[in-house]
Amino acid sequence: MGTCTAEAPVRGVLFGVFVALAAFAAAPASATEAAWPSEVKGRYKLSFNGFEVGAYDFKSTTTGSTYTAVGNTKISALFGAFKWSGTFSSTGSVSSAGPQPAKYEMRYQTKSKTASVKMGFSDKGVKTIALVPNKPPAPETVKVKPENLLRVFDPVSATLAISNASGADACNRTIPIFDGKARFDLRLSLKGREAIKEKQASGQPRELVVCRVKYLPIAGHKPKDFVNPWIDYDHIEIALRAIPSAGIYVPYRITVPSTIGPAVMTAEEIRITSAGNAQIALRQ
Repeated sequence: MGTCTAEAPVRGVLFGVFVALAAFAAAPASATEAAWPSEVKGRYKLSFNGFEVGAYDFKSTTTGSTYTAVGNTKISALFGAFKWSGTFSSTGSVSSAGPQPAKYEMRYQTKSKTASVKMGFSDKGVKTIALVPNKPPAPETVKVKPENLLRVFDPVSATLAISNASGADACNRTIPIFDGKARFDLRLSLKGREAIKEKQASGQPRELVVCRVKYLPIAGHKPKDFVNPWIDYDHIEIALRAIPSAGIYVPYRITVPSTIGPAVMTAEEIRITSAGNAQIALRQ
């Protein structure tokens, strides 16, 4: 992330941070409110510096106390010179206390590279890690210690953890994440609220809760990448929309500022089936 090569801006912003923040959205708006939605489907538009570069699609399902989520991303930038596609999946259990991941898998492909990450979890934290290719980290990389892997979320279950809050707490938390290589925290704080318009009335509140997100590297990173970085890791934003009739929050917009322009992920359509089988459609 430390250099602005043709690949780094797109991969570093749209892949690294977007996956951590918005793998999918399906969590109770309050730990004491309604049951988890039975299904959430969504499509997001990805743009960089004002130009559309790709899309992200996801589907999550909840049955009883277990969840399954799958997603895929396709990115094409620099007039097709850079192409990236990835798939993500996560399974685990859910309760009023939040998500507990069991398995996580990510695969991605560029024109010249294919890679994957697989992780297994116990109730204490990460239990197994399988990387392809499995290359040793560079000497200057901050070593990931066993204690760094305790009580963490994978990038998909992290979004459930972000969404699993009451209105007062939505932007007042720190989320610990491990993506298979890097261990980092996302520290949320309230920035404000924002009114929104809809193409078609959904019956839901037309307001976003905007959280400022600070990315804090813990381990698995190169310190030099965070010395005068071109990505502004202190002022990432995620805007959440409360859906009271389904008892959830959904990520509606994510913005990652940089010295060469913002990367933005915006919801185009989200369809929710509540635990009571009510159908809710959000379009922007």
